[in-house]
Amino acid sequence: MGKKLSQMTLEELWQLFPIYLTEHKPYWSDWYHEEVVQLKSMLPSDVEYHHVGSTAVSGIMAKPIIDILIAVNSNEQIMQAANILRDNNYIIMSTTQNRISLNKGYTETGFAEKVFHLHIRLQNDLDEIYFRDYLNTHPDIAKEYEKLKLRLWREYEHNRDAYTDAKSEFVNKYTQLAKRLYK
Repeated sequence: MGKKLSQMTLEELWQLFPIYLTEHKPYWSDWYHEEVVQLKSMLPSDVEYHHVGSTAVSGIMAKPIIDILIAVNSNEQIMQAANILRDNNYIIMSTTQNRISLNKGYTETGFAEKVFHLHIRLQNDLDEIYFRDYLNTHPDIAKEYEKLKLRLWREYEHNRDAYTDAKSEFVNKYTQLAKRLYK
């Protein structure tokens, strides 16, 4: 038997879980809704759920990973939600003062059929929603984003951090534009 995920180096994890993009799949929305049903059975009723990331943008290629933004009311609620989710087989991947990210669907042999990234945030920290909405209402910009992701995929297939960092200028630009337009 191989190493447990918790025993692997970052480089080993990146090899086991490379970045890859696929055509947009209509069933990604169904996966999101099914997962939210599960989350609602575990988390408080005042939590909000949002499908974010490229799987929530029609017509562009995406990593087949469903990103779910979970909006809560306090830092205490961030910790409570993370603890509940950890106790229900989600893996805490990163923690900062006001944000916790968890994953589900990563196994010792690679990706499961369904993979989820959960992003627990405060109600005033919802930039991903602005970016998603902007791309969905501006298909030309969504296609630019897709072209950027396709170029970066080849360069950073085994380095998620670099892939994400290389997209950040584009994401920040259109997130800020969306915030000005939609507020």
